[in-house]
Amino acid sequence: MADPCSRPGRWLPLVVALAALAAGGAHLALAADAPLRVIVFGAHPDDADMDAGGTAMLWTAKGAAVKFVSLTNGDAGHQSEGGGALAKRRRLEAQEAGRRFGIAEYEVLDNHDGELMPTLTVRQEVIRRIRRWNADVVISPRPNDYHPDHRYTGVLVQDSAYMVMVPNVCPDTPPLRKNPVFLYSQDGFQRPNPFRPDVAVDIDSVIDRKVRALDAHVSQVYEWLPWVDGSLDSVPKDPAARLQWLQKSRAFQPINDDIRAALRKWYGPKGDSVKNVEAFEVCEYGHRPSEKELRQLFPFFE
Repeated sequence: MADPCSRPGRWLPLVVALAALAAGGAHLALAADAPLRVIVFGAHPDDADMDAGGTAMLWTAKGAAVKFVSLTNGDAGHQSEGGGALAKRRRLEAQEAGRRFGIAEYEVLDNHDGELMPTLTVRQEVIRRIRRWNADVVISPRPNDYHPDHRYTGVLVQDSAYMVMVPNVCPDTPPLRKNPVFLYSQDGFQRPNPFRPDVAVDIDSVIDRKVRALDAHVSQVYEWLPWVDGSLDSVPKDPAARLQWLQKSRAFQPINDDIRAALRKWYGPKGDSVKNVEAFEVCEYGHRPSEKELRQLFPFFE
C-alpha cells in the first residue's frame, strides 16, 4: 500500500495556504520600540538614489534604518572609462551619496555592469541581504524596463520574495519570520502593464538634499548620462550652477493623473500642490499591506 504522504497533490492545499499566509494573510508586525528597516535594490550605483532617495531621507528622519544595494559595480557605465578603475570610482561615489542621504549603509556588489543575470547565485546574494537587514520593506524596479540589468534586478528581488522565509534556502543565514512588504519603484513603461501608484510620497521638503546627494555621482549625472542624452556640452563647470542644472535636467519622474490621484488619497487637498514625488507599487509576491499598514510603513502622511 502506498504511503498516503506520497500521493500526488497530498500537500498542495497546505502549500497554497502557507503561500497565501506569507503573501497577505498575516498582519504586518512592527515592534513599537524597533525602527522600521528598509532595503532598496538598484541595478547600478545610483539607481536606488534616483528611485527612493527622497523617501529614504524622510524615513531616516523618522528613525528608520535604510540600506541601498547596487547589484552591479557599474564598471560599464561611462563613455571613456571602464573596468576596475570605474568600478572603484562609482563605489566611492555611492558611499559619498549614502553619507549625504544619511542612510545607514550603501553596498555595491561586485557583479559586472551590463552582465547581470537572474541566476541562483545572485538570487542567494539578494536573499541573504534581505535577511541580514531584517527588512520590513524591500524596494526594487519592476521587471519590465529598457535596461536588462534593471529588468533582472526586478526579477531577482521578486524571486527572493517568500524565499526569504524558507529555512532550507540559504541555510547559512537565518530566515525571516515574516514576509516583508515588497514595493516597485516608479517607471513610465506601459507594456505589458503600466506602473500602478499604490503609494505616492511628497518629497518637496527634501528635494534640494536629494539633488545634493545625486551630485555625488559625478561620473553619472555630469558625464555618462548627459553623454547618452547628447547634452554633455550643456553641463556647467561651476559647482553651484551644476546643482541647478541637475535639478532641472535629470529625470525626476513626472506627476501624471494616476500619481496625482494617489497624492490626493494620501495627503488630501495638499496633494494638488506637490511638485516632486516618489511613488511605489505593492508587489503581490510579498506581504500585502492594508491601508493602515501602509500608513505605518510611511509615517509621514498627514
